[in-house]
Amino acid sequence: MQRSEHLKAEPAATPLADAFRTTRALTEALVAPLSNADATIQSMPDASPAKWHLAHTTWFWETFVLREHVPDYRLWREDWPFLFNSYYESHGDRIARDARGMLSRPTLAEVLEWRAEVTEAMVPLLGDPALADLIALGVAHEQQHIELLLTDIKHGLFQNPLGVAMWEGRAAAAASPAPMGWHTHPGGIARAGHEGQGFAFDNEGPRHRVLLEPFALADRLVTNGEWNAFIADGGYTTARLWLADGWAWVQQHGIDAPLYWREGEHFTHQGWQTRDPHAPVTHISYYEADAFATWAGARLPTEFEWEAIAASHDPAAGNQLDAAAPPLPAGSPGLFGDGWQFTRSAYLPYPGFRAPEGAVGEYNGKFMSGQVVLRGASCATVRGHARASYRNFFYPHQRWQFTGLRLAKDA
Repeated sequence: MQRSEHLKAEPAATPLADAFRTTRALTEALVAPLSNADATIQSMPDASPAKWHLAHTTWFWETFVLREHVPDYRLWREDWPFLFNSYYESHGDRIARDARGMLSRPTLAEVLEWRAEVTEAMVPLLGDPALADLIALGVAHEQQHIELLLTDIKHGLFQNPLGVAMWEGRAAAAASPAPMGWHTHPGGIARAGHEGQGFAFDNEGPRHRVLLEPFALADRLVTNGEWNAFIADGGYTTARLWLADGWAWVQQHGIDAPLYWREGEHFTHQGWQTRDPHAPVTHISYYEADAFATWAGARLPTEFEWEAIAASHDPAAGNQLDAAAPPLPAGSPGLFGDGWQFTRSAYLPYPGFRAPEGAVGEYNGKFMSGQVVLRGASCATVRGHARASYRNFFYPHQRWQFTGLRLAKDA
């Protein structure tokens, strides 16, 4: 077993160092309820095994920080980068994405041992100002994978006909939502994108001007109960409500409800639970969100409309992930938390966007094709990860994430 020869050092006492340690610990706490088999399953090509998420986030630190900035650093295993590289063409060949669930070895215990070694090797670097931006990127990257780990294992456990639970217990009931209100905006020239202070991903800039027409944005998310009314009114059987691609998707796959719904229940990390009509609806596709908005006499917001309202809201508020516990939408004020919110905006580069040089330039820019932007944060998003300028993105048919809906309308 090849190990790094690194100097022992006192842990850096900075917010970034604390975020590194807290994030690494949270990833590991989330897999504590899982068996080796649980952590190995891959239920579809869009999802990855929990064990792979543990390993890939470790590969990131070893590849982009330790190997590049620690003299004579030796990889834990020379053949593991092939297994745990995700999509970085500049770092060579890798196992096919849909074959990650075939990796019965290394075991979960071996991956955790590697993680511990890499975490320890990072300690002397956490206080280095020259590496601060790269470490901040690595922390944000691992926080993204925490959310993916949770949503991927949920989809995996959902395949089990026994309705197995990752955590025991019953979900608390959501409070009855108030009638839907609206945040109004007079329109005009606004500025969108990250302002340049603090960490942001490359796709959040450059900051630029946008022209907004007067609009209104709902003050809460659409609920399960409201979605039930959509279904009862023929929402999934009325072609005029749907985009052509969405209607073809509904017909081809027999879609008649959000993912994880059956009768009056839905599948959660706590197994099958009674579905709360007051909680925000999640696990819907862009196609479904757009059809509901049409049915409701409204529309989806643009990402810039959403950002204009969100600028005055606290991105760390709302129902987001604080600890290793079951995430579940519950309803909360503000624009952040519970579920990622679809916009009608295509995921495209902002004016003046240039991907960074090197491998990290592959992080976001090369995916700006055929996807739609979502804003906000979900119940599985690590608190502190999101911003008003944060741009999440998925393909229109995907719905295994905690994706929800906030209505907009012209004013």
